[in-house]
Amino acid sequence: MSGISILSDTNPIIYLLDGNAEVAAFLDEKQVWISVITELELFGKKGLSNAEISEIDSLLNSCFIAELTPQIKQISKELMQLYSIRLPDAIIAATAMYLDIPLFSADIEFQKIPELKFILLEL
Repeated sequence: MSGISILSDTNPIIYLLDGNAEVAAFLDEKQVWISVITELELFGKKGLSNAEISEIDSLLNSCFIAELTPQIKQISKELMQLYSIRLPDAIIAATAMYLDIPLFSADIEFQKIPELKFILLEL
């Protein structure tokens, strides 16, 4: 992956794992980042088979994973106070803001953060 950097929320990655061609085409040729929160959420589905776990691991190996830093934690706290968003969403949005790259998501809740560069996935 090269070119434009983007941080993907969990839902586009799930759609990609489900074979969504639109998401695959959009992410093609992009440097895809995910938050450590997305990495963990991908393993949250109960009863994943070994093949599914392997597929998730393979996809994660092609992404850049942003760990939780003190700066991301501080931005997350501010976002929760200002916009009343859930902790996982605050961390994901804060990660995109810290990295200064757009967030790609199907979650319209992110639209209420004006300082966030946001790309809405509409399926």
